[in-house]
Amino acid sequence: MKILLTAINAKYIHSNLAVYCLKAYAKNYLSETDVNIEIAEYTINQQLEDIMMDIYERYPDVLCLSCYIWNLRYVEELVREIHKVCPDMPIWLGGPEVSYDAKDVLARLPEVTGVMKGEGEKTFAQLCKAYAVTREYGDTIEEFESIDGITFRNENGEIVTNPWRLPMDLSEVPFVYCDMKDFENKIVYYETSRGCPFSCSYCLSSIDKKLRFRNLELVERELQFFIDHKVPQVKFVDRTFNCKHDHAMKIWRYIKEHDNGITNFHFEISADLLNEEEICLLAQMRPGLVQLEIGVQSTNPDTIREIHRTMDFEKLGGIVTKIRDEGNIHQHLDLIAGLPFEDMKSFAKSFDDVYALRPHQLQLGFLKVLKGSYMEEKKESYGLVYKSVPPYEVLFTKWISYEDVLRLKGIEEMVEVYYNSRQYERTLEVLEKEFSSMFYMYEKMWEFYKKNNLHNLQHKRAARYKILLDFISENISGETSEEYYRELLIYDYYLRENAKTRPEFAGENKMGKENTRYFYEKEAVERKYLPDYAQYDKNQIRKMTHLEYFRKLNQVVLFDYKNRNPINQEARTCIICEKDFLAEI
Repeated sequence: MKILLTAINAKYIHSNLAVYCLKAYAKNYLSETDVNIEIAEYTINQQLEDIMMDIYERYPDVLCLSCYIWNLRYVEELVREIHKVCPDMPIWLGGPEVSYDAKDVLARLPEVTGVMKGEGEKTFAQLCKAYAVTREYGDTIEEFESIDGITFRNENGEIVTNPWRLPMDLSEVPFVYCDMKDFENKIVYYETSRGCPFSCSYCLSSIDKKLRFRNLELVERELQFFIDHKVPQVKFVDRTFNCKHDHAMKIWRYIKEHDNGITNFHFEISADLLNEEEICLLAQMRPGLVQLEIGVQSTNPDTIREIHRTMDFEKLGGIVTKIRDEGNIHQHLDLIAGLPFEDMKSFAKSFDDVYALRPHQLQLGFLKVLKGSYMEEKKESYGLVYKSVPPYEVLFTKWISYEDVLRLKGIEEMVEVYYNSRQYERTLEVLEKEFSSMFYMYEKMWEFYKKNNLHNLQHKRAARYKILLDFISENISGETSEEYYRELLIYDYYLRENAKTRPEFAGENKMGKENTRYFYEKEAVERKYLPDYAQYDKNQIRKMTHLEYFRKLNQVVLFDYKNRNPINQEARTCIICEKDFLAEI
């Protein structure tokens, strides 16, 4: 008997940890039964017909599909079509997007046999055993009645809801990454805890109050496996990784002591829970070893209180700043638009508060009203209207209009292009001084895009610099000249881009061909600025670096692309002494 566990991911680089955990646990549970469990991973960007054909040609006896907010519409369409060509094949759904309204899902999708609710390892294993033992699908229904954690359709077509399953010991879940071939060029997800101690009203993790941790001896062995295999990135899916001090410290200490110089570990944390011991340890990490994702969501005290969130923003801000100043850890901070009591004025303040912390990335997200969440229960009192289809994103509330949401969408795009890309840092540092509010600055950028019909277009990277320069020319009339901003943009451009074709906005390089030739000939002999380029000749060195004269700064800067900052990928730079180029500029 073949049971096919199917994941439809958002991107190719993603993998689905859940289906691998289900398979690994079931293999141990079903060691004496003849059940072949296969995994099939696809993406929402593939043609439905191609996925359907591949599933059909695998000839599964039972099809199981993992459902999330990003793939539910795709899964539903697939279910309807695959049932037409495999009418006798049982179809089961699982995952957070179907767990909390399982009866509605079955009523909406008559093709589906049942839904696995919540934590799935034991439920899936028992389901596999039920099919293996009975062999004949007609008798399998009776077996379903004893399986906790499912809602299913009985032989009369009636929907039966079994009790939810009690949470399991997380250490019972086998390690799924025995063979890394299946995960080449993909993000590796890893889990050391389940549940969440907090009660945020917009989040389904708050429903699971049974906080459980994986045995740390197991964790250390598994971390060493990732380190030994030089996995590029391990992304922890623990909802609040640092909610238990000893657990977090032991893991952070282990990865620091066993660092291979390559692997990066991503953690979602609550920054205001960090204590001095944890901050001190993080400060000792190799640059690029660790990155932190920190959910702020809002700085409005009324909003924070209403969504049942626990956060001391003043403390959080101090800790984020302290970590940032060490310069070794990438920090990603989140805001959510559409929360209760947050109008545009309030959100602008939240934005400016978080922006002032200078995170490496600031994600401006929009409220998703998830089925089963407390936010869904309060939608009437909040005047909360949201899309009827996944991802159930907010359209408007009592506090913000749909027009406001559209403005925020535009600001989000500008933040992604000009802030989160980290490609314009020096320019923005100067430009920000011209505005009293960073929220207003990005709003003005969006207005400029719309006025000049630049939105809804795909722009090349160099074109974005020219657009920003045009925006500055139109909006800035202070002492800082347009030519100075042009040089800042050139500096930003070459910090990240080893471009041998000069962008149009930059004009001519004032360095001059003769001065450039002289510098590289001299450097190939003396190795004064590039000591670790000893094995390269002058032409090779020139290809791996860039030399630029900045008239306003009266400086010649060398950009070294062989040596980049591991946090922001900027080239190393050094200022060239006047005597080291041929003629006076």
